Amino acid sequence: MGKIREYEGKDITILYDVARCYHATECIHGAPAVFKKDARPWVHPDGEDAAKTAQIIQRCPTGALHYRPKDASLNETPQPENVVTVTEDGPLLARGDFEIALSDGTLRETRAAFCRCGASANKPFCDASHIKIGFHDPGPEAANATGSSVSTGIVKFNPARNGPLLASGSLTVRNAAGELAAQLQQTAFCRCGASANKPFCDGSHQGIAFAG
Repeated sequence: MGKIREYEGKDITILYDVARCYHATECIHGAPAVFKKDARPWVHPDGEDAAKTAQIIQRCPTGALHYRPKDASLNETPQPENVVTVTEDGPLLARGDFEIALSDGTLRETRAAFCRCGASANKPFCDASHIKIGFHDPGPEAANATGSSVSTGIVKFNPARNGPLLASGSLTVRNAAGELAAQLQQTAFCRCGASANKPFCDGSHQGIAFAG
């Protein structure tokens, strides 16, 4: 868990983990009076109403931004369904109620972007290296399903050493178009970028000596 920068305001304190940010720009476009790309410091917690700021921070797909409000009614709660969205040519975006096993402890989260190209310097999280290396994968097709249940409860993500991202718990997988691709209780997501069965692991990490 990296160093968190804190920006304290009158009604809200904004927390920023720079290592987990891949510049999705939801914050800058949603609250430009709070998040000023070219200013130093770039975060101005009193630039907007605290409720609006909290709402915009919750749009951050990577979990790089979080907040502590003075008003407890603004605290973030996990969305009802645990979902991993496989973005086209990019990371796995997770939303819901989950725990991430890291080398320095367990992180409880509601939002995260997991690397699936194999090149991130901040594994298991995405750092936009997929753009630099030209990673390409459109993601899964929609499943042949007429109905679905809601995936609830805690999902545990465990990045296996030099291997896949193991997921345990009720989880919905969607493609970049938002279509249902799978509903699972346990799975292994590819982290090395080499699987022929993306986004799932097929053991290719062993053949390429993936480290991470």
